[in-house]
Amino acid sequence: MKYLKHKIYGFIFNLFKVFPINKNRITFIVDSGESFKGNLDYIKNEFEKRGNFEFNFFYKDQFSINALKKLATSKYIFLNDNFFPVAFMNFKSETVVTQLWHAPGAFKKFGGSVSDEDAKEMLLKISKNTDYLIVSSKNIVDYYSEAFQISKDKIKPLGLPRADYYFENHNIDELKSKFCSKYGIDLEKKIILYAPTFRDEEKYNNVFNYLNLDEFNESLGDEYILALRLHPKIRNFYSGEISAQEKYVDCSDYKSEQELLLISDILITDYSSIMIEFALLNKPIVFFTYDFDSYLNEERGFYFDFKSTVPGPVVNDSSQLINVIVNSEFDESKMSDFVKTQFDAIDGEASKRVVDYLLKYGGQNE
Repeated sequence: MKYLKHKIYGFIFNLFKVFPINKNRITFIVDSGESFKGNLDYIKNEFEKRGNFEFNFFYKDQFSINALKKLATSKYIFLNDNFFPVAFMNFKSETVVTQLWHAPGAFKKFGGSVSDEDAKEMLLKISKNTDYLIVSSKNIVDYYSEAFQISKDKIKPLGLPRADYYFENHNIDELKSKFCSKYGIDLEKKIILYAPTFRDEEKYNNVFNYLNLDEFNESLGDEYILALRLHPKIRNFYSGEISAQEKYVDCSDYKSEQELLLISDILITDYSSIMIEFALLNKPIVFFTYDFDSYLNEERGFYFDFKSTVPGPVVNDSSQLINVIVNSEFDESKMSDFVKTQFDAIDGEASKRVVDYLLKYGGQNE
């Protein structure tokens, strides 16, 4: 039977409805690797300022009766990704279920925007059991409504909690020194972060079939070091045998992606949502889209016209990429316009707004 595992999960959860809600209990639903945990950490920190709350991390890939009981008796429940059993969980009316979502803004189509009818029906069930979906701007509410199959009145454009990180006091020189020491990089070199996304079309995942490292380093190597951060699924499609000291550094294992954004001088990406956070820093972005036609026609597509909207030049091959960087062909006004479409407020107060809202309305739509 379709979704049987999730239905069983939901059935067991529902048995714990006999227990009362603990009004100070907050549970965060994550996987055992604690992926995409940034938003949750910032919400936890904000709640800690407000009172004596009990915090639990519910690991969705580890079955535990005790964890299910705590989940069922939580006043506030937060998700950062999809968790299908939610579709079959009967939450008490006092419980507030909030989806923070891990990806910033709106860029690539996802969820119900690209799913078949069966998947949309599941998303609809999940959304009926979700009180709020937090997004970064009123401009993207329609896209998220479609992606999550959720009513627009449940979508609250309060900001991206983890973006508060960029408004804290960081010693960027110290962060860069730590990074350079870890990878044996000359501290004087500027950092170009290359963060390509994963493609369903396998032949396009080996980025070094399209980026000529010899040409890149010959033109830029005296001033820059290329730092490569791969999507986990891409690692099977490239050879990591090239000497890091001579060609690039593979920083895919670097713990903090946000630190990498702070210390990088330029971002090279393609269709990755990493560019939305990087745009907040008002630093140059180049879009290296060697497979643009294939991605547009065969993969997910976008919520807006890619080439006219992204906050940086779009290039198709190594020569164009190198020339853009050498000649500093960047458009600051385009960056500013883009950020305004993705964020209503850029102030480091997103976590505060989310917690203020939830404490005020307590799960009841105003």
